[in-house]
Amino acid sequence: MPTILLLGATSDMGFAIAKKFASEKFDVQLAARNSSVLEPHQKDIQIRYGVKCTTHSFDALNFDSHRSFYEGLPVQPDVAIYVIGYMNDNEKTVADWNESLRTINTNYTGAVSILNIISEDFAKKGSGTIIGISSVAGERGRQSNYMYGSAKSAFTAYLSGLRNKMYHSGVHVMTVLPGFVYTKMTEHLSLPKILTAKPEEVADAVYSGAKKNKNIIYVKWFWRYIMMAVTSVPETMFKKKKM
Repeated sequence: MPTILLLGATSDMGFAIAKKFASEKFDVQLAARNSSVLEPHQKDIQIRYGVKCTTHSFDALNFDSHRSFYEGLPVQPDVAIYVIGYMNDNEKTVADWNESLRTINTNYTGAVSILNIISEDFAKKGSGTIIGISSVAGERGRQSNYMYGSAKSAFTAYLSGLRNKMYHSGVHVMTVLPGFVYTKMTEHLSLPKILTAKPEEVADAVYSGAKKNKNIIYVKWFWRYIMMAVTSVPETMFKKKKM
């Protein structure tokens, strides 16, 4: 059976993606900073789908541990997905450098650290799929969340460059731009229902996109056109708006 590694498996999206791939007969490696909370998920996946499921401790902010984490996995995965994300109130993040660092390192630096290691291994094998969950917030900076958005923008650019590089080694890289999603990270926000996806919708889109070797996917199709409109506004006008 092929194996999928979920980095950020305690997140709502991470667990939904894990279940989707397990339902398609992938063995699953669940990784998170606190791996003990993954045990109920592990049992659920094994019983429900009849696949092998293991749990692993992974701290996105402990960069020095990333190589030993990856090399210590029982088997190296065929698909690796970085689902880890962090967002706090933008003004609190700007005012507190530790929060700024946490935002940047969780959404970008930690992802680059582990995906560099994974892509190196996949390139040697000449196969594999790397998937990064980025955000439409990275398409254009807005005053309401530019700290989070800037980190996601960097992650999107990283995935684009990695996709270009890995293509020549037979490795596929896919960028996922979900738009609004109902998760623990967004539960305090008032989200427009029509624009907001459920974690299960994200999971279905990720699996379908990976199967079709898509490069960039928007979970809800209309986000592509929303962001085209947002990015087309001239900067002289855009800077005057409150967004």
